[in-house]
Amino acid sequence: MLIIGCGDVGRRLAALARTREEAVFCLVATAPSAEKLVAGGVEARAVDLDSSTPTFDGDWNQRDVFYFAPPPPTGDNDPRMQRFLASLPTDSAHRIVYISTTGVYGDCDGQWVDEQRAPNPQVDRAKRRFDAEQQLRAWHAAGHGEIVILRVAGIYGPDKLPLDRLRKQVPMIGEDEAPWTNRIHIDDLVEVCTAAMKNGGDGAVYNVSDGTPGNMRNYFDNVADLFDLPRPPMVSMADANGRLSAGLLSYLRESRRLDNRKMLSELGVTLRYPTLKLGLQASKQAMHGD
Repeated sequence: MLIIGCGDVGRRLAALARTREEAVFCLVATAPSAEKLVAGGVEARAVDLDSSTPTFDGDWNQRDVFYFAPPPPTGDNDPRMQRFLASLPTDSAHRIVYISTTGVYGDCDGQWVDEQRAPNPQVDRAKRRFDAEQQLRAWHAAGHGEIVILRVAGIYGPDKLPLDRLRKQVPMIGEDEAPWTNRIHIDDLVEVCTAAMKNGGDGAVYNVSDGTPGNMRNYFDNVADLFDLPRPPMVSMADANGRLSAGLLSYLRESRRLDNRKMLSELGVTLRYPTLKLGLQASKQAMHGD
């Protein structure tokens, strides 16, 4: 397999593949990241997709491609995806699994959302992801290869918890104002990615979440309680400007509940952590070496 963007999810996927004695090749943004992967036994190259077009030959021309590289931090399109797709041969037989975001649905006023809902991205970070989806669809429509799009909820897990925020006592809005949010444990996401490559329908979209929506206040309170930290101070949405980051406020202004039944039925995935309680307990055990 070839992994484009080998961050937390990519490293876990690479480690899982190596236990199955599968060949893994990674493209990352910087030389230090590549060196770290190579030291861990994974073939890696550094390619800056902001300025360079990668080349694929020999072992690097893998059919199975996991595209995990994020878009640039600004703008409403994804030139990194454009450069990557331009680098592939026109007669490509690649199969690409892409991690997108559930943010492409925009604010759904707390409604249940399945894959039939029309995308309506409202913030730039979601517009960039949707642009990447559209580029992949155009590449697919031109007959260049296969694609599977995963619209992924908020990722949590070991070392991906808001412990620093809680220690700093950054405020959070109350439960009565908090929107519906959705999550997926990082280990379950890795299994979903593997299953999507194997079982995902060509051109299909899958919502990726644990299927148990909650809200942001409840999430922070649960993490605080489990790690014996004080719960965050309360702030109203009316007073949140200037006290919460613009990025967090953009999340708090969108509400939806994700239907994950298509993921479960078509990909054949059995989630290890279908509830936040189970996922948080496992995360704490992993962080403490239990």
